[in-house]
Amino acid sequence: MTEAQWVERIAEILRTRLPLKKSLQIKTRVKLAYQYEIDVYPSEASEKPRAMASEFQTDLAIVESLHQGWKPRVVVEAKLGTVTSDGAITYSHKAGLHRAVQPYLRYGIMLGDREDYPLPGRLYRHGAQFDFMVSFKGLEPTEEELQALIELLKAEVEASRILEKIFAEHRKPGRDKYTVLHRKLILK
Repeated sequence: MTEAQWVERIAEILRTRLPLKKSLQIKTRVKLAYQYEIDVYPSEASEKPRAMASEFQTDLAIVESLHQGWKPRVVVEAKLGTVTSDGAITYSHKAGLHRAVQPYLRYGIMLGDREDYPLPGRLYRHGAQFDFMVSFKGLEPTEEELQALIELLKAEVEASRILEKIFAEHRKPGRDKYTVLHRKLILK
């Protein structure tokens, strides 16, 4: 099974098992902007600069449909077997670039066909931009692995919405005001 086939299989399982509202969809091979390059600034101050987006393709995404389009909530990069240090650095950097354009985006990596090997230490060391990391023993997640992934993805969608609200309202006088932010560490 190729990596792309595996991602499609995981997406299909999630579509049948992950309880999502109608506005949320699981997609594969979604292209997301990671930068905007200003092509030209207008001569009129009231007009916006013309920009062109550069995009990377992602493996799996949960996207939310809106009346004017859609937005990504969660992205999951996928790798079968092992991931090299270079791969971990590259995927983590890609996550940071995507989040620079979509700061509410939650980003993770899932590894499949790992047998009895745990998450590789190089992911902890080089995966600073990942919000989550998941490892499956086989190509097909066990029921326990699947339930853990489902709970994780539901929490990540909610975290994305909260972050979006914070970024959108951070200058409004009547905004929710927080004095503590804690990114919890959960290991299984």
